[in-house]
Amino acid sequence: MTAHQALDPSIKIRPKRQPGKTLALGALGLGALLGAAIWGAHWWNVGRFIESTNDAYLQADSLSVAAKIAGTVSEVYVSDNQTVSVGQPLVRLDVRTYQAAREKSEAAIRAAEADIARGEAELEQHGASIAQVQAQLEGESANEQYAAAQVKRYAPLAESGAETQERMAELRNALRQASARRAAQAAALNVAQRQLHTQRAAIEQARAQLASAQASTRQSKLDEQDTVVYSSLAGRVGSRSVRVGQYLQPGTRLMTIVPLDEVYLTANFKETQIERMHPGQTVAVHIDAWPGIKFEGVVESLSPGTGSQFALLPSNNATGNFTKIVQRVPVRIRLNPSADKGIEWMPGLSATVDVDTHRG
Repeated sequence: MTAHQALDPSIKIRPKRQPGKTLALGALGLGALLGAAIWGAHWWNVGRFIESTNDAYLQADSLSVAAKIAGTVSEVYVSDNQTVSVGQPLVRLDVRTYQAAREKSEAAIRAAEADIARGEAELEQHGASIAQVQAQLEGESANEQYAAAQVKRYAPLAESGAETQERMAELRNALRQASARRAAQAAALNVAQRQLHTQRAAIEQARAQLASAQASTRQSKLDEQDTVVYSSLAGRVGSRSVRVGQYLQPGTRLMTIVPLDEVYLTANFKETQIERMHPGQTVAVHIDAWPGIKFEGVVESLSPGTGSQFALLPSNNATGNFTKIVQRVPVRIRLNPSADKGIEWMPGLSATVDVDTHRG
């Protein structure tokens, strides 16, 4: 400080600049510019192609197990949350009613077979009776022809007086008797033939009863098999509502089998996000249940319509006042197997999804 500056207090003294602080500020500004450039390059090359949504949930094609027949539950083989395999028995119903029905239908089969055998025997016997009646008819026809020939031969003799009228009357009477016997045999043959048709119809009826009894037996056997409910899917038991002693009607839901090995993800993207989205693109998934862990997946397919189109009561924008609402399109995503074997995905868990629309 000079003597002049000491005498004049209005004169301010500028501090000397520190070179180190200037360099730090310059480096900080340069770093900020570099970071902004890197971020901008990343956004330009990658970020602007990433479509994200947190409207995403794990799902699985679960199977609702239901009873096919009515009955009382006698045994339940599985417990809540138990792992089951394909073909494993789940529930058994009381089989006694269906066993009795099968035995009844089997008895009906035996009765129908007996009716058919009896009818065929009677039919064979009836055929022999018809043959006998036909032979008798032929004999009576021959007698009638002979009596007619006798009348024709003696008629001129009776007219000339060479034969008596009494003899002629006897011949005419014999002809009438022969004609009557022939007509009676013809009527008997007609009746026998009609009875033959009736017998054949009875046999056909017995065969129809046999077919009905056989169908009832097959149905009873199926019902017996259906008293045991098997799992047609491998997974875990959920929402089990069946209990021993419960009476079930056909279609009563017993439990749900969840295939945890076939869990997939459904992400509901806005309609403005799917322009460049298509199957095969890579997906980054963050599930809320495992924060900090990144899972990978692949876009499998896009829904053929927005979620509102498949709602129970779809919206009708052609009536009333219209307010435009951005629609969402369900996108199915296949999850790649996790390297962590301790992680078990479950349907219903929430997730955040990032789809790279630039690749794939």
